[in-house]
Amino acid sequence: MRLSLDHGEAMDAAVLPREFFDGPVEEVAPALLGHVISHRTPEGEVAARLTEVEAYAGPLDPASHAYRGRTRRNEVMFGPPGHVYVYFTYGMHFCMNLVCGPDGTSMAVLLRAGEIIEGEDIARARRPRSTVRDLARGPARLCQALGVAREQNGLDVCTPGGEMTVLRGEPADPDLIRNGPRTGVNGAKEVPWRFWIDGDPTVSPYRPHVPRQRRNITAGK
Repeated sequence: MRLSLDHGEAMDAAVLPREFFDGPVEEVAPALLGHVISHRTPEGEVAARLTEVEAYAGPLDPASHAYRGRTRRNEVMFGPPGHVYVYFTYGMHFCMNLVCGPDGTSMAVLLRAGEIIEGEDIARARRPRSTVRDLARGPARLCQALGVAREQNGLDVCTPGGEMTVLRGEPADPDLIRNGPRTGVNGAKEVPWRFWIDGDPTVSPYRPHVPRQRRNITAGK
């Protein structure tokens, strides 16, 4: 699949409306599969067809950044749907979410993986040692390929002609959508809110949360 990313009326009509995101997170997440996130930067435009996502249900979800309430870090999650929530993790990576649900509910969908369908040369320059399959295979890689960092936190993806938009692609075949436990989370790790397109090579490998083990140092050894 390839999109023609010219910026005329047809492109503006392809932007998903805010109503698309204004629903239960466990429904919005799988519905995003097959649609396209596009980011315009001075280097050019890169777009990725979404192949893997994870849902997080705000204060009802122990795995959510909003579980313990509103902070400076997660403030965007408590705003209206259709905005980008970007966070920094492990002291080295950015990850990107799309806020959904009614204003104030702090639900969000983590974008875990995608297939680069436009701007591959730009994505390769940002990730020079990656294969085509791995350019956006994982949430940090997706951000790197799209050129997403802290500056994109809070962007509105529902405004035609905006810096970042979510475009109407080809929704994933329902028979190919799979779900299972979320990757690398500690709280509520059994919740099956990771959704992906079965058989797509850009889907990231599943990694359960592994608690860090503290070394037991015995005196005299």
